[in-house]
Amino acid sequence: MAVDDIIDAPLAKRPQVKPTVHHGWGARLFLIIMCAIFLIPVYWMLVTALKTPADLAKPSPGWLPHSFAWSNFKGAIDAFPFGRFFVNSVLITALVALGTVLSNVIIAYGFACIEWRGRDKLFYVVIATMFLPFAITVIPLFDLFGWLHWINTWFPLIVPAFLGSGFSTFLLRQFLMQIPKDLLDSARIDGANDWRVLWRIVVPMSKPALATVGIFAALAAWNDFLGPLIYLQDQKLQTLAIGLQYLRQTQPGLITVNLLMAASVMAIVPVILLFFGFQRFFVRGITMGSIK
Repeated sequence: MAVDDIIDAPLAKRPQVKPTVHHGWGARLFLIIMCAIFLIPVYWMLVTALKTPADLAKPSPGWLPHSFAWSNFKGAIDAFPFGRFFVNSVLITALVALGTVLSNVIIAYGFACIEWRGRDKLFYVVIATMFLPFAITVIPLFDLFGWLHWINTWFPLIVPAFLGSGFSTFLLRQFLMQIPKDLLDSARIDGANDWRVLWRIVVPMSKPALATVGIFAALAAWNDFLGPLIYLQDQKLQTLAIGLQYLRQTQPGLITVNLLMAASVMAIVPVILLFFGFQRFFVRGITMGSIK
């Protein structure tokens, strides 16, 4: 039957084409198994946080506690300055995420939406900074922050976020390059300068990428251990990552393992809430979805 005959034929006489359904059960089963494997340490941490010292003293630890000791969470909070460390981590993480988003969106806009001589070559230099290991830069940075009298302050942890980073700039640049140039040129013809184009057009259209960069920066700042360990000396300025190690050192022994796991559970709750709260933007930013 020709194509024209099919179009002109009544609906009842048209050939019925059954859609091909790809179940992909093998891939789904593989993902479920891998997800279960990665969740085993999280489950073990949660179970250990609810165990009593008697359960921990058993030669063969079970998959479920004999009795749920919810008091371990309160005991972990009372065992060390959990509240102060938690607030410090929240403040540092929020400032680092804000500085990373603000600085890198400006830098990425310059590399993606503005034509200037030597732009691509300089961008390669920015990308090259991603390959510098932390062990090489830690001593020069410590000397620099010491010369600025920033040791034992939050400045070494926060200020670099406002100066841009290679990975965040790369991620945002790849997203901004998808914005139609005709749209930006039309705004410039109407009299908008680059700052107005950036904040009125580019930023609203780049929310998924900005959310992705913010999540990466927040996770790095929340889990940062070496930074506070190197630059912070006063206990009142320490973060929660250092606080967990502080709990382990000040109260050694098997009896504090459940308290340590309880504190760890409370430490990862904000990370889980952050991911699920911005999951939609995170997935869109990673996949570099097309801009409508």
